[in-house]
Amino acid sequence: MTVRSILDSKGHQITSVPPDATLTDAIKTLGERKIGAVLVMKEGRIEGVLSERDIVRVLGERGAAVLDEPVTAVMTRKVVSCRPSDTVAGIMEMMTLGKFRHLPVLEDGRVVGLISIGDIVKRRVSEYEAEQEALRDYIKTA
Repeated sequence: MTVRSILDSKGHQITSVPPDATLTDAIKTLGERKIGAVLVMKEGRIEGVLSERDIVRVLGERGAAVLDEPVTAVMTRKVVSCRPSDTVAGIMEMMTLGKFRHLPVLEDGRVVGLISIGDIVKRRVSEYEAEQEALRDYIKTA
């Protein structure tokens, strides 16, 4: 299974905010879309990623005053990405070792999607259930 197969089933939508957006604006976007991370993008280029973990960490360190600061003050700047052709097993290992839950998908230098560990788990569970059903059908007909 590849990243492309996950994107084809979940969609290629990307939620992003500009680098000058305030943390409050980004939090509103996360809440409205019911998502755990947004890409921070400028002119189609990834500048960083802002996750719920980033927000909780900085609120704990600096308090509510940080809500008026730009997302660039809080975002993760070192963004790890993957390609549509990458295997799910490979990116699961990458996400586990890197301790992050969201991964932008790049193709020819362009962002074509964003996948989360939740997307991967959902797909793996679906595959497992289909396999179990196929085995049950096989046993019934044997």
